[in-house]
Amino acid sequence: MPVIDTKQDLDGLKFTLVAEFDAPVERVWQIWEDPRQLERWWGPPEWPATFSKHEFTPGGKASYYMTGPDGETAGGWWKFTTIEAPNKLVFEDGFADDDGEPVADMGTTYATVTLESVGGRTRMTTESRFESAEQLEKMFEMGMVEGMQSAMGQIDAILAETASV
Repeated sequence: MPVIDTKQDLDGLKFTLVAEFDAPVERVWQIWEDPRQLERWWGPPEWPATFSKHEFTPGGKASYYMTGPDGETAGGWWKFTTIEAPNKLVFEDGFADDDGEPVADMGTTYATVTLESVGGRTRMTTESRFESAEQLEKMFEMGMVEGMQSAMGQIDAILAETASV
């Protein structure tokens, strides 16, 4: 399992997940910039993602939906705010309705992903910041922690393949 640490900071409204991979930073960066690779791991195996939009530039947007085991779907959106290849990615993240529009009452999560080389491996730190304690609790109740750990568990197989980008 690539996840080496998780931290829940309820007072600071943050959740941090740290994973390490046997691949160079540039290769791990590709799993974020290439939507076809991204959709192979974003979401746990039983809820695979499909990206219909992926404008990987500052100010760009992404739209996706995840499909559950019974065929139900859950939509999501991102707005990229910072892209510093191949080390830092910052984006806003939220739920979307069937038309791809943000679901306001679910709030926005603010994600920061950093990639660093550590002893020939890549350490990926993903920090999620929440707007309120209620939002954080709701996300934890929905299984965010387990879902992210499960999703990260799919990355090694993708990294082992030759990059398609």
